[in-house]
Amino acid sequence: MSYTISKTRDVKWPSKTSLAGARYFILPFLIWTVLGGIFLLLEQERAIYKVVNDYHYPFLDTLLPYITRLGEGEVVVTGLLVLLIYPAFRTPRYLLALVCCNLVPFLLTQGVKSLVNAPRPLKYFQEAEWIKRVTGQPVNYDYSFPSGHSEGAFAFFCFLALILPPRYSYLGFFFFFLALLVGYSRIYLSQHFYADVYIGSLIGTGCCILMFWLIHPAKYTAASNA
Repeated sequence: MSYTISKTRDVKWPSKTSLAGARYFILPFLIWTVLGGIFLLLEQERAIYKVVNDYHYPFLDTLLPYITRLGEGEVVVTGLLVLLIYPAFRTPRYLLALVCCNLVPFLLTQGVKSLVNAPRPLKYFQEAEWIKRVTGQPVNYDYSFPSGHSEGAFAFFCFLALILPPRYSYLGFFFFFLALLVGYSRIYLSQHFYADVYIGSLIGTGCCILMFWLIHPAKYTAASNA
């Protein structure tokens, strides 16, 4: 796997290793933004949560607790540190992008959580008997909006898509699917409502792309190789 950028004296945004290279993540995300927004407008009385909660299966009860961890800080930080194995990512600009693309959306999400302090499903429905739960999952009642796991997963996987070499850009679709699955797991595990997941995904992806665009490490890496 090569992360070498072709030598050029005038690299213009977007380069093949940035937004254009992440098209397989960004395009499905744009579709998700539109369709997800429509669902959000149509949602009433937390209907989407109720539908997801109605369909519980032993296989998903086992799988999704592991999937949901992909949005946790420990997993994200570990994944980012693994990237430092590659010398191409140990440049100042890539390090700055790595930190900002994941830290900025996290801080924004935590700030909104503190300001809104929305109730989570268990508190909102007063632990109603019809709620299906998965054994071993934490019992949370507050700071539901937006979903930190969803933000973390979308920011992390979007960043991975942005740094993919062009020949592997198709993996961006797989990264998007994983991020979306993390969001689904948050509803399935009764940790969040649909709106929490949807807005978390927008914050994670939007901030990641914006930070990468502002820092633009690929441009300066190419310039240094010219």
